[in-house]
Amino acid sequence: MLKKLLISVSLLFASLAASAATTLIPEPPELSAKGWILVDADTGEVLVERNANEQLEPASLTKMMTSYLVSKEIHEGKISEEDMVPISVKAWRMRGSKMFIREGTEVKLIDLLRGVIIQSGNDASVALAEFLAGSEDAFADLMNQQAQMLGMTNTHFVNATGWPAEGHLTTAHDLSLLARALVNDHPEHYSIYSEKEFKYNIDKPQLNRNRLLWRDKSVDGIKTGHTDAAGYCLVASAKRDGMRLISVVMGTDSDNARATESQKLLSYGFRFYETKKMFDANQALKENARVWYGVNDYVNLVVADETRLTMPRGAGDALELDLELPEQLEAPIAKGQELGSVTVRHGDEVIKKLPLVADREVEQAGFFARLWDSIKLFFIGIFS
Repeated sequence: MLKKLLISVSLLFASLAASAATTLIPEPPELSAKGWILVDADTGEVLVERNANEQLEPASLTKMMTSYLVSKEIHEGKISEEDMVPISVKAWRMRGSKMFIREGTEVKLIDLLRGVIIQSGNDASVALAEFLAGSEDAFADLMNQQAQMLGMTNTHFVNATGWPAEGHLTTAHDLSLLARALVNDHPEHYSIYSEKEFKYNIDKPQLNRNRLLWRDKSVDGIKTGHTDAAGYCLVASAKRDGMRLISVVMGTDSDNARATESQKLLSYGFRFYETKKMFDANQALKENARVWYGVNDYVNLVVADETRLTMPRGAGDALELDLELPEQLEAPIAKGQELGSVTVRHGDEVIKKLPLVADREVEQAGFFARLWDSIKLFFIGIFS
């Protein structure tokens, strides 16, 4: 194993005066909720949380997964927004919040999706579940498979609606993963979550239950939920100055409380945190690193992907980078091969650690070139 050299460097945008500054952040607000979390939708960074891994009943927050799977199937070309979905007796008879679809009719799929998202229709959710999987039970199996793919390890779905059922549980953290997926994977359908009303089969439109759509113009989703056991729940997302935050608040005691507590959390995040682009894609952090025994003598060590970091507001001026590089690079080297790492630190706190990879391929040189490099390394070792 190659010996590593640890090299500390200051970020280009850091100043000596700013690097000595201390970033002051108050404690997060106290919320009247069973569990909650605030995350950056872009980076996935958890800003604050409380009981975020405690399993709780999600109520109609379940429908976030129902809508996600519908959007995924549309994106993959397996179904279409224009498909006509038959309405079964089971779907028609569903209790609770309803879209008011009728047994024996057919409803356009995109209308049902709006019925799930805006009206929180249990009838629309079951109709879509049966259309996609043949039965609600089979659809619940798809929901659980997708949950595992998203990393929702403490989640288990029993139905498509969130109707109370034994073992139908999730966590605030898992719902934040699902919310990020909704925002980032299917933006064409995420926009429906910002619509304030939808009318189907009744005289007056039904209003979106997310009060924050009226209270805060930066909020553009996502979903409410309520049962006696779950309490009042809200997953909300807002975007300000290019930064998008997602809050999950579960188990409050009223419709107004879930909105108020969510707004507290979002306001705290936007006031005291920021997201900055740290590295461009293929940005070189070590240029012209010497390569031995290769047809080329040098390679650049780069960060492969664009990297954005969420941090306390103002902390970016006091960040440092630690580059961990091999003492000696030897061919062959493949393009994209991991050769080192960069650690972003704020004082003693590690903010992020990323691999550094080769920006090009370096093939192994012929016998005599390798022999010549061996001779050079021999004398370097003697005189170093």
